[in-house]
Amino acid sequence: MKMFSALSVALLATLPSVYAHGFLGQIGIDGKFYAGNVPNNYIGPSPIRLVDDIGPVKGSSNTDLICGLSAQNAAMVVPANPGSTVTFQWSGGAGQKWPHNTGPLMTYMASCGSTACDQFNATGATWFKIDEVGKKDASTWYQADIMAGDGFNVVLPQNLAPGGYLIRHEIIALHLATSVGGAEFYPSCTQVQIGGNGNGSPSPTVSFPGAYSDTDPGIYDPDVYNPGSNYTFPGGPISNLAAVSESMVPGQSASAAFPSGTAVSPLPASPTQTSGNNSGAGNSSASPSAPTPTSAPAGGVATGNSGSCMLKKRNTGTASNVDKVNRPRHYSRIMRRIMHSAI
Repeated sequence: MKMFSALSVALLATLPSVYAHGFLGQIGIDGKFYAGNVPNNYIGPSPIRLVDDIGPVKGSSNTDLICGLSAQNAAMVVPANPGSTVTFQWSGGAGQKWPHNTGPLMTYMASCGSTACDQFNATGATWFKIDEVGKKDASTWYQADIMAGDGFNVVLPQNLAPGGYLIRHEIIALHLATSVGGAEFYPSCTQVQIGGNGNGSPSPTVSFPGAYSDTDPGIYDPDVYNPGSNYTFPGGPISNLAAVSESMVPGQSASAAFPSGTAVSPLPASPTQTSGNNSGAGNSSASPSAPTPTSAPAGGVATGNSGSCMLKKRNTGTASNVDKVNRPRHYSRIMRRIMHSAI
């Protein structure tokens, strides 16, 4: 066998970057959890719009800023109510925890209008901000708790008018924001149907792209590593329909996050979706309309993968299916090339 080439060694040295990004792995609404799909790997129906890579959106004018990289409409629209508690659980690549600890968490909503949210093209949607958190003290960000494995709770506005909405939860990673264009955007969109009898009219509203500029103080931040520096949130002010509270959720095991039977049936199926490639959230997924989920085995849900930001490899003595499912495809290609070059 020949020795690894210099190129192989160089590729091995870059492998940790595979894990240095992430995605919204699951969402809970009033205690009912729904798994997302591993980017670029549809597994089953979910209310979280599927993105095609764990990498960040770069640039404030990028149309993927709407719902994530080449986001496709999700198969499910799930019920929620004014005042519902929504839990966001972020995951890193290959089943690891979220890898970043610097930058804000922000949550927006947009009405789907008269269109079912699983058919709604979010290009041109009007968004209102319901929550934002940044630093918890002079030098520590709430995002550090996400990195430690915690989830994040947001309470939906009490006066939301009934109808279909997208919930756009976003992490902005600022570890490279000392240079213009260095910020990393991780937006996600979840499809919900709000009940109740609220009549609130949100103000102000913003668009994506358009809400951010690469030179906004909260996106280009040369003082981001200076303890005690002030942070200015991008995206305009909190809406008049602001969420009433937010909180971190202590990390928990995968089986606690996905107890058996927590999957719920989707709303009545809309017409069969067709495949398409949107630029942020426009076209529908290649998946058919969602079937009614079956009961999930302990430690998982029927609506997607069991990867989570606090998931650890199960002690089964062999590599877990979760590890295989969550491994990014480009990681596998790199490994095959390295092994081939070593023969």
